[in-house]
Amino acid sequence: MNTSEEISAGKSNAIVAYFTIIGCVIAMFMNNDSKNSFASFHIKQALGIHIIYFATMAIANGFNDVESEFIFLSIFSSFLLFNFILWGYSFISALQGKKNLLPFVGEYFQKWFDKLA
Repeated sequence: MNTSEEISAGKSNAIVAYFTIIGCVIAMFMNNDSKNSFASFHIKQALGIHIIYFATMAIANGFNDVESEFIFLSIFSSFLLFNFILWGYSFISALQGKKNLLPFVGEYFQKWFDKLA
């Protein structure tokens, strides 16, 4: 299968992976039979983005009693903004049919989640 056929075959799985963690799990199961490399790439990226989001929320939940609430909210908001930018960058990449690694963390996601997708 050449690359344009592979991209068109795996594009729907890649896009589904970016819609919540449940979408990522559904995309993993949908990609389990065909093992499309384009879909696998984006599933790994999406899973990493979802994990970053949940880690940020868990950390934020642990700091409810911060005296300097303004500083906490600005730091927390910047992490959420960074996560949204990563999500948007990856989602647009999947829509365009490209395999763009996420800045800073994309290479790690491809290594860490190699066996999953």
